[in-house]
Amino acid sequence: MTIERKNFNAKERSSFFQCSFFSHFFFYLFFAFFVCFAGNISAQNLKELNNRIQTGNVEQKREALFQIRNLETEEASRIAIPALRDKSEIVRATAAFSIIFLPKAEAAQILLPNLQDKSEFVRRETAYALGKAGDSSVVNSLLQILNKDKILEVRTASAIALGEIGDISAVDDLVKILEKKPIETNEFLRRVAARSIGQIAQIIQTDETKLLTPKNFLPEKYKDLKQPKYLYLEKEFPVFTQASNVLKTVLQNENETDDARREAAFALGAIGDETSISILQSKLNDKDAYLAEISREAILKIEFLQTLKQTK
Repeated sequence: MTIERKNFNAKERSSFFQCSFFSHFFFYLFFAFFVCFAGNISAQNLKELNNRIQTGNVEQKREALFQIRNLETEEASRIAIPALRDKSEIVRATAAFSIIFLPKAEAAQILLPNLQDKSEFVRRETAYALGKAGDSSVVNSLLQILNKDKILEVRTASAIALGEIGDISAVDDLVKILEKKPIETNEFLRRVAARSIGQIAQIIQTDETKLLTPKNFLPEKYKDLKQPKYLYLEKEFPVFTQASNVLKTVLQNENETDDARREAAFALGAIGDETSISILQSKLNDKDAYLAEISREAILKIEFLQTLKQTK
């Protein structure tokens, strides 16, 4: 099967990739509703899926991989492994998310070779899937993709994955992205870099990988504040000091996109940077209601941390 490709200009590439990003978000949002219909899969059903993977055409293989993905079982994921080496790039790309229900270390090692695939589509989906697998053994490989891949969408997928894995060693490279001047072609990557820095801080502090900004628009008493592991995160991990300084610059820069400033506010709250409170307070009445609410949540996290420090 031959796949026709279009050379997108910068704006089209950014728009296309954002659609891809949000399609993944909505897929996982409704994932639980679909999986409940899978029920108990029989050995015969697994055999049929395996036959489609081995001998079907491209569309039959993709359909089988979607069914495997929805089963959310290790047994089904094993059937998808051969599809990662299929001659069709669309099959290889589709297979990535069907592997993630293996033990995470195993899934990561099976997926890893496809980060070097000749197809940018396969590399991008592999990076996404490695983030969902969540194994830190692939962080260095993702950092190489982040810094060296020629395709912006692949680099951005790597930045997303690094945030989901939550390894401290990724922060420095993510900060370097934000230290560069914001331009139209890198605006989505900057937004993701800021978000991933905050997500890494959140995972280190609370082990919580789920991320929603803002959490809600409800009164303070309905905000769920998690007990942090470290009262002084920046002392434990000094890289967050430089991250905070850069994030404050992003938050105050009117040339940044609304999304980038929102994620910077979230990240400052996740880090617990007390020196950012006044900047966050200046955003509480911002015309961007989302930025205002995210800033409010960030302040609540920092004040909660301050209260804990006073009781020690």
